[in-house]
Amino acid sequence: GVNNVLLFGIPEHKDHMGTDAVNDNGIIQKAIREIKKHTPKMNVITDVCYCEYTDHGHCGFLTKEGEIDNDKTLEMLAEEALSHVKAGADMVAPSDMMDGRIAEIRESLDESGYQDIPIMAYSVKYSSAFYGPFRDAAQSTPSFGDRNGYQMDPANSREAIREAYLDIEENADIIMVKPALPYLDIIRMLRDNFDVPIAAYNVSGEFSMVAAAAEKGWLDFDRTMEEMLLSIKRAGADIIISYFTKPLAKKLATGKS
Repeated sequence: GVNNVLLFGIPEHKDHMGTDAVNDNGIIQKAIREIKKHTPKMNVITDVCYCEYTDHGHCGFLTKEGEIDNDKTLEMLAEEALSHVKAGADMVAPSDMMDGRIAEIRESLDESGYQDIPIMAYSVKYSSAFYGPFRDAAQSTPSFGDRNGYQMDPANSREAIREAYLDIEENADIIMVKPALPYLDIIRMLRDNFDVPIAAYNVSGEFSMVAAAAEKGWLDFDRTMEEMLLSIKRAGADIIISYFTKPLAKKLATGKS
């Protein structure tokens, strides 16, 4: 019963510019075409970022001084998003947290005739410890420094309103909070302030805690999963992106949830 997927790519080769991100035969572009060939009704959403494709693990273009060049990165992100849509993506989800990227991507898609492709913006993405398992799997941990310069401070809640507002002004169709569980208050804050669809990303660390504890017999996996996802929904999320999707879908299909 799963009919929506969010794709992340791990290329065979990484370089300083992340050139495989826009390769017509790149891993994401090929995956989109294969999915559409075999399951044409599947709604394919793609992550738009450079951290998985660069050898330095940062989310965009680096200057010689090792700083992110925001404006140069915007051009790269727009090119990446367009390449995904040309391959058949139904929606793009920029996760880089560069200033102005929603407007840049929207303009690029519109000018290329893809006015109907929606954008799900990682609007409120915190610099979090809960990303660890994903970064290991995607081999995207920064080779130096951190992402505190472009991801958000967990202590700052008021910034969430500003970041979400800016993305909505730039024509984001969906705004997202990531991670979900430590930021239920932020989800509720956005729900109380904006009348747009809100997504919440139940990230790898949140899933792994439950899976590891269940393996040790400390928690009931199914009950904890349901309670966790319910809390995210109750906080105000319209969409939940989660590693629990398949086990929950199986329970729903059998009528046991």
